[in-house]
Amino acid sequence: MATLIATTQHSPVADAEALRNAFQGWGTDEKTVIAILGHRSVHQRQQIRKAYEELYQEDIIKRLESELSGDIEKAVYRWMLEPTDRDAVLANVAIKSGGKGYNVIVEIATVLSPEEVLAVRRAYHNRYKRSLEEDVAAHTTGDLRQLLVGLVSSFRYGGDEINARLAKTEADILHESIKQKKGNNEEAIRILTTRSKTQLVATFNRYRDDHGISITKKLLDNASDDFHKALHTAIRCINDHQKYYEKVLRNALKRVGSDEDGLTRVVVTRAEKDLKEIKELYYKRNSVHLEDAVAKELSGDYKKFILTLLGKQD
Repeated sequence: MATLIATTQHSPVADAEALRNAFQGWGTDEKTVIAILGHRSVHQRQQIRKAYEELYQEDIIKRLESELSGDIEKAVYRWMLEPTDRDAVLANVAIKSGGKGYNVIVEIATVLSPEEVLAVRRAYHNRYKRSLEEDVAAHTTGDLRQLLVGLVSSFRYGGDEINARLAKTEADILHESIKQKKGNNEEAIRILTTRSKTQLVATFNRYRDDHGISITKKLLDNASDDFHKALHTAIRCINDHQKYYEKVLRNALKRVGSDEDGLTRVVVTRAEKDLKEIKELYYKRNSVHLEDAVAKELSGDYKKFILTLLGKQD
């Protein structure tokens, strides 16, 4: 479930005018920006963008970029984009950041549905005049390239059918591949990039049953290089993306100075989907409410905006 508390009383023109007023004069009225945009659904935000363009012949996203700065600017900018366009931007930033960003490519390719991944690839074409797989390939090599290009290019079957015999066979193949460390990863890449998520979950369960350890724990022992780290992320996202996102949030808030990029990414991309469940997992795991951790670690308008998206009422 979503955490966003969107208003039902919504006039795109009135919102556009109020935001324009917030930009006038000395400095920006961030409180108004947060109060409006932090309580509007994706459809309402696109209506505001259209109304603002018609009223002032200006793209509100570009205006927000110039009016805001730092973490709040990045968070609001990403929030205002349509989801597919936002994921295209996140993917591009991740590709440019090198090794640190591969997990974001894996997230997009494995958490979204096949249709959604296809839509992100189209948005990437439109925005960057190149293909997502082209850019991923240009910035990676070897097994990591094969895995990432395979994941972003994949159009998986989305049904619930399971082949139990195949799950056993492929659990054994994955076990051998992980055990060998520097072995042949071709089969592991094939399995991860072509099978349906339902089939893969059955394979991961079979792995645990047959080998007495979860595949992610086994991989952690070997996850010293970028390929194994990306493989580990893919398996975690396919197995239980909400648990994966809880850990991203936990790590983001635990770091010295906190990892605002990771925090913003999870909150902005999941606030209208399943952030409520992720928040509950966070509380179960840490015995602290996510809102309290955010309030303690963050500050200023960025903190207010993130708390608003988390559903915290003033």
